[in-house]
Amino acid sequence: MTHIHALAGLELLAGSSAFSALIWWVVPAAGLIGAIGYVVWVSKYKSKFESETSRSVNQFQRFQDSFREAPPTTPQENTSFPREDLDTSQ
Repeated sequence: MTHIHALAGLELLAGSSAFSALIWWVVPAAGLIGAIGYVVWVSKYKSKFESETSRSVNQFQRFQDSFREAPPTTPQENTSFPREDLDTSQ
């Protein structure tokens, strides 16, 4: 029976205009505080984390590159002399 009274009280609270107004003020205020906190974090503290992260990413890329084979090289054609099979003077 106590659960029914608690649910009834909650429904009354959710339906009241005071609770609705509180939500319309609390949610944007929380968003604003979160946005200000993010801007402060980006401007002051992100560079410390970024240098460690990029160093770690670079080490991981070097690790991955150590497993890759070098692509096969194709012989370069000597273009200083005309090819005989392309002779168009005939």
